[in-house]
Amino acid sequence: MSGNSTNGGTKRIVPSKFAHAVLRTNKFRQMVDWYKTVLLANVVFENEMLAFMTYDDEHHRLAIAGFPGIVDRAPHSAGLDHLAYTYSSLGDLVATYERLKEAGITPAVPINHGLTLSMYYRDPDGNKVELQIDNFETMEQMKGFFRSNDFAKNPIGVSFDPDELARQFHAGVPEAELRKYRPEAGLDPNAMRNMAR
Repeated sequence: MSGNSTNGGTKRIVPSKFAHAVLRTNKFRQMVDWYKTVLLANVVFENEMLAFMTYDDEHHRLAIAGFPGIVDRAPHSAGLDHLAYTYSSLGDLVATYERLKEAGITPAVPINHGLTLSMYYRDPDGNKVELQIDNFETMEQMKGFFRSNDFAKNPIGVSFDPDELARQFHAGVPEAELRKYRPEAGLDPNAMRNMAR
C-alpha cells in the first residue's frame, strides 16, 4: 500500500513543489556569474563559498557551493543529467537565446522533443541546462503526446537551428509552424553525441 494512512484511509502525500537545486563546484565565481547571466537570477546571499539565487518569488531556486577539495566530475559519469527551465512563450525563449548569444553563450544541443522546444547549454562545470517552452497548450495534450506513435518512434526528438528559428520568428512565421514536430527529420548524430557527454 502506498501513501500514508490518515483517519483510517489512505492519502497520497507528495511534495507541494520542487524548491531548489544545489551545485557543487571548483569554479565558484564562474558558475555564479554564468547562472546570473543565463537565468537573470538575483543573488539573495553570497560569501566566498556559497551563493543563493532566485529568478522568481521563491527565496532561492539555485545555490552554488564552492567547497574546498572538490574535483571535476569524470566524463561519462552517472548522476544528474540536466536542470530544465520553462519559459512562458516562444518569444521569451528566442529573446533569451539572442541575449545569451550576444554574451557568448550558445546552446550545445537544440532539440524539438515534440513535447518541448528545447536548447541545452553547458555551464562552466559542464552541467547541462535546458531552456525550453512547452509545445502544447494543455497538460492533457502533453500527456497524450507521451502515448503517441510519434513519441514511441522517436522519444528523443529532432534537431533544429536556433538562428533559423529566431529568423523565422522575427519574420512572423506562425508559432504553431515553428513548434511543429517533424519526427521524420531525426536527430543530428552530433546532437546525440553532445547529449551523451
